[in-house]
Amino acid sequence: MATTTHEDSPHPGMGFRQFVAIIAAMMATNALAIDSMLPALPAIGEALGIASDNQRQWIITAYLLGFGAAQIIYGPLADRFGRRPVLLTGLAIYVVGSLLASLTGHFETMLLARIVQGIGAASTRVLVVSIVRDCYSGRKMAQVMSLSFIVFLAVPIIAPSIGQLIVLFAPWRWIFLFLALFGAILALWASLRLPETLHPQDRLPISPRQILRAFSLALSNRVAVGYMLAMTSLLGSLFGFINSSQQVFVDTFQAPGLFTTIFALIAVAMAVASLLNAKLVGRFGTRRISHTALLGYIAFAVAHAALALAGHEELWSFAVLQAGMMFCFGLTGPNFGSMAMEPLGHIAGTASSVQGFVTTVGGALIGFAIGQQFDGTTVPLMLGFAVCGVLSLALVLIAESGRLFRPHHGS
Repeated sequence: MATTTHEDSPHPGMGFRQFVAIIAAMMATNALAIDSMLPALPAIGEALGIASDNQRQWIITAYLLGFGAAQIIYGPLADRFGRRPVLLTGLAIYVVGSLLASLTGHFETMLLARIVQGIGAASTRVLVVSIVRDCYSGRKMAQVMSLSFIVFLAVPIIAPSIGQLIVLFAPWRWIFLFLALFGAILALWASLRLPETLHPQDRLPISPRQILRAFSLALSNRVAVGYMLAMTSLLGSLFGFINSSQQVFVDTFQAPGLFTTIFALIAVAMAVASLLNAKLVGRFGTRRISHTALLGYIAFAVAHAALALAGHEELWSFAVLQAGMMFCFGLTGPNFGSMAMEPLGHIAGTASSVQGFVTTVGGALIGFAIGQQFDGTTVPLMLGFAVCGVLSLALVLIAESGRLFRPHHGS
């Protein structure tokens, strides 16, 4: 591939398709670390002596807390030292955490390993948004994120099947060895092909005063904060689903054999929505698409909660309504992220870290609270979706001063 000048390309030496591909691989790192082990949770729980099924949810939540908390650190580091060295360091930590998880025989050590793994993966979350924001803005940024989101959303389609396949032929520990290998390959790819995207004039010194100023800017813009918190609420319901999904199929529907298949079909709905978003965002704008999708999300959630409360929930209704909600989520997530970052391009690294910290830690805690209410039915989960959807709408209305669907600065 011929090297291009910076005038021709915002990421010299790397074509647009490869740029999207490596961004997508970075996004996939997190999804793989969460979804690939869902089928193996019973085996992990038995091997580590975990007392209750709900307690196994800590294996997911510990990772998410490490993943969210570390983002507050990576942002200032990325704005000072550049994107490449921070990304490569984070991927090295991710590999170490994965290897530690593969070797542990104790629940407490597993939680520590998962926190370390999350801390490493956090670099990909911060750097994805920062690198894309370094190179693009507005609708083009949303398009890049949506195209990358397709691969990111394709990972949940296959990740549980990968985990299921591994535990059929090898111990569950090989899932973590697979994650370590993926992280190492991505680190090698980035070291060889990904250029530094942070412009020299945008480097910020690491000083408490500057960091606090950047944090203040990131947390004082009404649009940015509103969409950040709206995304936090939606992620909370999604994490609640991930925490409870394996138990729902085993305990509620007595259909463990269908878990990976239906989970994949639900993920397909998200991937289709993201592909559709990439096609339509340039024509209709991020606000019209995401606001419409959010209303659809709430409609599906309320209908599903009513069905569950009436005691008429069946496996087919769960799959169809959940797929509908996730389709709407796929039209909402990338656009909310783009709109939250749009006013903060001059402090992209720090802003991304603040937003990642709030959305992930907040979403993880909301999701854990929802998951811990699992009582053998889908009622707590569906009520959680409905409440989180309505809360997200209220936050969007605050961000937009009470008006939906209104284009703003080309988005």
